[in-house]
Amino acid sequence: MRPAVYSLMLVVFSLTTGEFVIAGILPEVAGGLDVSVSSAGMLVTAYAIGMIVGGPVVTVLTARVARKPLVVGLVLFSMLANLGSAIAPNYPALLVMRGAAGLVVATFFAVAIATAVSTAQPGREATAVARVALGMNLGIVLGTPIGAVIGQSLGWRATFVAVALCAAIALPMVVRFMPDQPGAASGAVLGELRVFGDRAVWSAIALTALGNIGVVTVFTFIAPLLTDIGGFAASTVPVLLLVYGVGAVVGNQAGGWLADRALLPSVTGLLAALVGALFLFWLVGGSQMGAAVMTFVIGALAFAIIPGMQTRVVAAAAAAPTLAVAVNASGFQLAAAGAGRLGGAVIGDGSGLRSIPLVGAMLTAAGLMLALYLWWRDRVGTPTLAVAEKR
Repeated sequence: MRPAVYSLMLVVFSLTTGEFVIAGILPEVAGGLDVSVSSAGMLVTAYAIGMIVGGPVVTVLTARVARKPLVVGLVLFSMLANLGSAIAPNYPALLVMRGAAGLVVATFFAVAIATAVSTAQPGREATAVARVALGMNLGIVLGTPIGAVIGQSLGWRATFVAVALCAAIALPMVVRFMPDQPGAASGAVLGELRVFGDRAVWSAIALTALGNIGVVTVFTFIAPLLTDIGGFAASTVPVLLLVYGVGAVVGNQAGGWLADRALLPSVTGLLAALVGALFLFWLVGGSQMGAAVMTFVIGALAFAIIPGMQTRVVAAAAAAPTLAVAVNASGFQLAAAGAGRLGGAVIGDGSGLRSIPLVGAMLTAAGLMLALYLWWRDRVGTPTLAVAEKR
């Protein structure tokens, strides 16, 4: 079990790095392609749209494919898309390649987590899932700043080559250790499609999207915020991304602990704290000390809300275990898609880069309002989902 899980964890590390590293090399990409920073931010939107579309569609279309060849195919596709990003001759071509890279990510996450659970020893399922999910945290803590260093030293194209090479290193391990489990039967696939008719699932997806769009907007433009507003040198950005990643690891662990004890109350409280943190970042972001401290705090709170939101989706989609993770990833990427678009509009309409954290705080407040409504609804109107979450 462990070699299979670790090989999947390494692929998750590669995919997560490929998703988040653009934040660390945004100025380099903009300069290299001769486009504005706001236009370069649309690359995040393209990747997110790929995940939104690919999550449910690819998961359903490949549901009957045996797991090992499916995973191998997904990894190969990701490698080709990242190599295509590295050689993209212009901005439109890079947009297409980033969208293509996102197509397979949600499906891979879903299959990786399902495989980890199915191959774990009884009572060790959560540990196996945590090991796979560790790849995401490491992608933020290590992969993103390392990718930013590579991009600043060797050019942004080298960053995408490095992401592809990381997946290539994991591929032989996947081929060697991944169990060759069968796909789902046709009846099971049709059953999982019914998840899209459940209002509880859509409300959970909406909470994921609204709760994350504000902080993802800030993270998308974190490099220019730190350099142009905070006054940091570009060479310091990878270090500050590492600070953000350390906060993410701490927050992820704390958020899971809190969600196990009180799911929606903890999510609601963390969203309220995130609103305050983003507002404070707007106030003190011009100070290097203030910007550095708030980078850690925002990283911690951004990832503290994720375990509770994911648990909410899984509980709502209990009848569709394969699609549950993919649907949740699509909800998060709805936030990422809106973040790149909205952030670019804010910068371009004269409000300026300085206002991005304030906009992020207001967007997160909308997610907070939805969380409060769902908490109230669970208490007075829909006890079924609350019971499912406790289980």
